[in-house]
Amino acid sequence: MSDYLSDHLDVALIVAAALWGAAAGAVLPRAAYRFSVPPGEEWRTACPAGHPVGGWLGRARCGPCADPSYGPGADLSHGPGVDLSHGTGTGPSHGPGADPSYGPGVGPSYGPGAAPAAVTALVCAALAAATGTRPELGVWLLLAPVGVLLAVVDFRVQRLPDPLTLPFAGAALTLLGLAALTPEHAGEWTTALLGALALGAAYFVLFLVNPAGMGFGDVKLALGAGAVLGWYGWPTVMLGTLAGFVFGALYGGALVVARKAGRKTAIPFGPFLISGAFAGLLIGAYTA
Repeated sequence: MSDYLSDHLDVALIVAAALWGAAAGAVLPRAAYRFSVPPGEEWRTACPAGHPVGGWLGRARCGPCADPSYGPGADLSHGPGVDLSHGTGTGPSHGPGADPSYGPGVGPSYGPGAAPAAVTALVCAALAAATGTRPELGVWLLLAPVGVLLAVVDFRVQRLPDPLTLPFAGAALTLLGLAALTPEHAGEWTTALLGALALGAAYFVLFLVNPAGMGFGDVKLALGAGAVLGWYGWPTVMLGTLAGFVFGALYGGALVVARKAGRKTAIPFGPFLISGAFAGLLIGAYTA
């Protein structure tokens, strides 16, 4: 009977984690849209049609654009000829300077759509299955949506925003410090701190050696990745780090084989750093 109840509790935990991930991921599209600008540019403040975008969390959907009376011939009240390539102008999205990454024409929806919700739900469910009821699961579930958001932005514009990377590292260490004070946790906060410093230092050396191949945003993201991996010990740090480089190499190799990139083409490394940390974390949590 106890095994039966335990199995059902595990299933309930996984389902609850998936629902949390879906809900958290559903409010990421607006932030992904606003953060997805090239390095040096200001964050987006308008939809592709030029209407102001307020707040950071929520669906990437513009109310004025959803109005049936709004169309290419509508009065936009802001004049033509403004560059919308970074979402800060106010011209029609189908005109010169429009951002093609969000689809042609003026429409109510923009941003990455439902993908962040689906990915975050899967990530959270997998973390729950590997971690079980240990208190650090709460930390992983809170950090997972930020990791997904970072991966989406880096894939789009090869940028890891400072407002996300540095708070991610600080939140990871703070939350893991709280988890370390609770019973039945399976990690060590000291190793998490040392892992953050070690992985950040390693990526900083790589940045100094090859700044064209390793951005400084990756260095700051490595602090957070090192913290979550270090919670389960040094073997998990090494495993997650190696997995990130393997994933990145496989992706780059696939692009070369498909003739979509050359050997010297820059690719965003943040998503692979994150996916490697996720893989290491899953194994570390499952074996802890």
